[in-house]
Amino acid sequence: MSGSPNRPIGRRTFVAGTLAAAGSAALVGPLAGSASAAGFGWSDDGSNYVVDTGAGLVFKVGKANGDLTSLVHRGTEYQGYGGKNSHIESGLGTSTVTIAQSGSTILISVTHGTLKHYYAARSGENNVYLWTDKADSSVSATRYIVRVRAGLFLNDEPDSYTYAPTTIEASDVFQKSDGQTRSKHYSKLRVMDYAYLGWSTGSVGLWIVRSNHEKASGGPFYRSLLRHQSADGGGLYEILYYGENQTEPERYGLQGPYVIAFTDGGAPSSSLYPGTLTTPWADGLGISGYVPASGRGRVAGVGIAGRNRAYAYTVGLANSAAQYWGSARSSDGYFSVAGVLPGTYTLTVHKGELAVYSTSVTVSAGTTTTLDTITVPSTNDPGNATAIWRIGDWNGTPGGFKNADLMTYAHPSDVRAASWTGNVVIGSGTETSAFPCYLWKDVNSGLLVYFRLTAAQAAASHTLRIGVTTAYANGRPQVVVNDTWTSSVPSPPTQPSTRSLTVGSYRGNNHTYTYSIPASAWRTDTGQYNVLKINVVSGSGTTGFLSAGTSVDALDLLA
Repeated sequence: MSGSPNRPIGRRTFVAGTLAAAGSAALVGPLAGSASAAGFGWSDDGSNYVVDTGAGLVFKVGKANGDLTSLVHRGTEYQGYGGKNSHIESGLGTSTVTIAQSGSTILISVTHGTLKHYYAARSGENNVYLWTDKADSSVSATRYIVRVRAGLFLNDEPDSYTYAPTTIEASDVFQKSDGQTRSKHYSKLRVMDYAYLGWSTGSVGLWIVRSNHEKASGGPFYRSLLRHQSADGGGLYEILYYGENQTEPERYGLQGPYVIAFTDGGAPSSSLYPGTLTTPWADGLGISGYVPASGRGRVAGVGIAGRNRAYAYTVGLANSAAQYWGSARSSDGYFSVAGVLPGTYTLTVHKGELAVYSTSVTVSAGTTTTLDTITVPSTNDPGNATAIWRIGDWNGTPGGFKNADLMTYAHPSDVRAASWTGNVVIGSGTETSAFPCYLWKDVNSGLLVYFRLTAAQAAASHTLRIGVTTAYANGRPQVVVNDTWTSSVPSPPTQPSTRSLTVGSYRGNNHTYTYSIPASAWRTDTGQYNVLKINVVSGSGTTGFLSAGTSVDALDLLA
């Protein structure tokens, strides 16, 4: 993708951003069922249940294990690479698999221990609808992967390429001969940024349309592996739970539907998108954990006051059982989050990706919980504080800092990255673009920031704030002023314990470190620069880009 959601992977590829409702789990608008198409039905070939949708799509599900063993569209087999099927995780193994038809719907049910998985087909549609119900941790099921044969779509070695010649980290980050890096982790997209992904030749498209992620974890800003291509073929993922840089425990319950969709080369129908897709035809199929639209509620807010209109605002709902989100309207902050399971949720308002307000809200089936205008207190937004100088924006991301955009789809060692070292001068006009988005103990610890103070400013103590978005191996900033005053080592906040900065994600738990710097630390000569040194400290981590590190949101010296 070269950092762009629209980089060609087939002759043409589409990775769509969604409308606000697409992430909100709204179940609105009908999905028209079709009359029974010629050829629609199912058969048993001894090893597989064979389903013909009557629209040019024939797929097979293994009777022994529930794997998708064949995916034939208009006579071409798309399923499989490396001798592997498409399936939950790496395959469930021995399972109980049954099939039933109800009018124009065929449902295949797979039971493996406490886990239940479903494939559904509708007459006349080139779609396979999937649900996965993981009841507990006894069965590993964190993804569904559609494995696509090599040679059907152009492989131009996108950012998620997994067959580059040199392995540079673990067994999943690679480097090409030109110095560019590749990994299945590199997608650039947050969950809220896409509705579907896949490949197109221009005349045929194969896509996976994600579910509403109500039982996933990590919220709207979470990034995970989405697809990859290698010399052997390609994979499209629906991530049910992903542990890399994860901020929340795993949620259990039914996830779906998510959809494998074939098209004539264009994007999948918007009627399949999360937040738009309705499945009234599935209401009576007996899918474990299924809750119809009538069993869900909605949260609507009149508006949000106290916003900084230079930023997008997102409203999230979360409890231990489910998560949802929706965008606030730019004009007045109105929001609506529909399709919500009944329960009590923490409602959080995010400025960019920074939480600036939270409250509790209760949702009931079949009703709308309407909230009066929410007012974000001025003090809740750190960007409202008066500062002598500020680097970056308080928005919960490292956006604008050096290499920030690249790091969502490349390794820090990538040849395209600007030098991670170099000092910063306040007043230069390049403060933010010169400041590296990430700081590591073994790479660029000791970064210097130069700034001048007036006589009045130098006569007073000031508070320095450094906001971070995540940390690896408990990396945290300790500061030194003019080589005469050194802060204590701050305690590490709770952050994910896995890799983050090297696998395309800065999303952890936003945290602000504050340092009270006495007036005695400043230089009294107003013609001289004061020098702030930022060190990264931790007793954990290894070396290089896997040494202790942190991602920076913003830093400022308050007046």
